[in-house]
Amino acid sequence: MRVWQAGRVSSLRLALVQQTASLDPAENRDALGRLSRRLEPDTGLVVLPEAYLRDFGPAGSPIGAFAEPLDGPFVARLRELAAERDTTVLAGMFETSGDPDRPYNTLVLVDGDGLRASYRKIHLYDSFGYRESDRLSAGAVEPVLVEVGGLVVGLMTCYDLRFPELARELVRRGAQLLVVPSAWVAGPAKVDHWLTLVRARAIENTVLVAAVGQPGPRYCGHSLVAGPAGEVLGQVDDGDRVLTVTVRSEDVDRAREENPSLLNRRM
Repeated sequence: MRVWQAGRVSSLRLALVQQTASLDPAENRDALGRLSRRLEPDTGLVVLPEAYLRDFGPAGSPIGAFAEPLDGPFVARLRELAAERDTTVLAGMFETSGDPDRPYNTLVLVDGDGLRASYRKIHLYDSFGYRESDRLSAGAVEPVLVEVGGLVVGLMTCYDLRFPELARELVRRGAQLLVVPSAWVAGPAKVDHWLTLVRARAIENTVLVAAVGQPGPRYCGHSLVAGPAGEVLGQVDDGDRVLTVTVRSEDVDRAREENPSLLNRRM
């Protein structure tokens, strides 16, 4: 079991882009050009929300027509942005599947050299009156990790945050940073759920968590980065915002030395 192994110190400058996705994929690709000018120098990982290729649209409306393959125009534009800024970019999209009416809800991580990793959302949002599984296919139950800037990054999407076993498995496999692009639907107590769960996943796993969402009025915004003791390293409220935070592997190492709860598990 690889829960923690101290090594060389690495730092990673994150840019969490809290931005509304249009219903027009071309508009969202164009917005990436404007985003490029808002990024600070030395940004190592740019994180865009879930469904940034194209928003979900009205509840229950079909999505299949807006799905793209992993070598389609959306991923190509993300690669251009990554190459322009010499960075790595993570964003949510609808990916074509074997069922044309039920694509995958996928995260893609790219740099200037191409696609580094993809993660198909495991837990579909069949809750609070929604049935995401009517319009989307679930991914295989296989956690996805990738190294970015010397940190091991585990990928999660939105509703996955409510399932602590996925975060724990990513950490068991070596994750130092969990990244959670989201479109966290607004509603009673939903901001409180969001903030509490992000910090809980950080505390119980002594891991960094970077969670970015689309803003209101449909979604909750409140993107944040939590440290491995649950401390808030950076946070915004609502609206179109870019949150920049630098995270360090040594903070994870220190937290796991002070609180070796991962090593103390008995179940």
